[in-house]
Amino acid sequence: MDGPQSLAVQRFPGCRGNQCARAVGYAAMGGPSWGSPPGRVRESRGEQTSCGVWGGGCADSRREGLRRPNHLLQVAMAAVDSFYLLYREIARSCNCYMEALALVGAWYTARKSITVICDFYSLVRLHFIPRLGSRPDLIKQYGRWAVVSGATDGIGKAYAEELAGHGLNIILVSQEEEKLQAVAKHIADTYRVETVVMVADFSKGREIYAPIREALKDRDIGILVNDVGAFYPYPQYFTQVPEDTLWDIVNVNIAAASLMIHIVLPGMVERKKGAIVTVSSGSCCKPTPQLAAFSASKAYLDHFSRALQYEYASKGIFVQSLIPFYVTSSVTAPSSFLHRCPWLAPSPRVYAQHAVSTLGISKRTTGYWSHSIQFLFAQYMPEWLWVWGANLLNRSLRKEPLSCQA
Repeated sequence: MDGPQSLAVQRFPGCRGNQCARAVGYAAMGGPSWGSPPGRVRESRGEQTSCGVWGGGCADSRREGLRRPNHLLQVAMAAVDSFYLLYREIARSCNCYMEALALVGAWYTARKSITVICDFYSLVRLHFIPRLGSRPDLIKQYGRWAVVSGATDGIGKAYAEELAGHGLNIILVSQEEEKLQAVAKHIADTYRVETVVMVADFSKGREIYAPIREALKDRDIGILVNDVGAFYPYPQYFTQVPEDTLWDIVNVNIAAASLMIHIVLPGMVERKKGAIVTVSSGSCCKPTPQLAAFSASKAYLDHFSRALQYEYASKGIFVQSLIPFYVTSSVTAPSSFLHRCPWLAPSPRVYAQHAVSTLGISKRTTGYWSHSIQFLFAQYMPEWLWVWGANLLNRSLRKEPLSCQA
């Protein structure tokens, strides 16, 4: 084909748009055909290009470069869509499990809510409602005589006075005869009841219990209060505690309560009535550093009393584990924060009034409303938090005795 006709009909492979027109026009003017080697074409027309025949390859490369970002964006969007579809499939397949977890969460929340409500009700029932009504007749309910060990000071003395206020005759047991006589006289004169004094040093071990057994043999013992106890002079690390103090803790805190119960319990079982109160300590709730041996001995009393309650409740015997927290005493420093917070650490008299009102109602109680709140916190808090608080409190309590020694 020659001349203008070639411009109208000739098509060359690899050409697009204006490039084809340029190629056809060049062939019509006598240029080389498409079959000519590219090198000769470049030489004859003086056009230098590295992109294939007549620059067609360069245009393709540029178009490919423009399309590449769009292609990557499409791939990314496809990946997002695929992940979303995968997520929806997983969510659809796990829907039943999510409903089950929601039910478990609702059950746990309801259970905890009911527990808190029951604890609050127990707090009100134990420490407020009994004080609104008439006082119970403890003589009719348990018997005429009460034995109180460790009755010369603190909770033991206040508890003996409170029982005397209910009309019970009191047998006071302690190692200090002079103090015993003074307390016995005060109770007899104030409450018009009979009092008996028994001198016994529980740290001496087994030899002291035979005289006690003989003295109590013919008595109608209705209530036994085990309050005798040995304590550190102040919070101490275990290696700093004297060996004699450790033996006192074993003999007085553990052996005394066990053997006193062993003496009076057979008579209670025979009469099918009676109450045993064992005074433990709030330090038995969790391991308490700087009071290691003491808190362990009080934990024994708590478990021992609870076990006895299960053994003898069917025989008419009420066994109570009393778990007081801090109570002010004659040895508490007046500048101590315990004296500045009477609601947190009540006096022995106030504590005993509340504790006696729980007798026959709760087999395990702190005896005082603020102590019950402390006990609830102790139950639910993690052990590391209890240990941190105990260390902080005990360090403050030992600071003043150590400064006095210095």
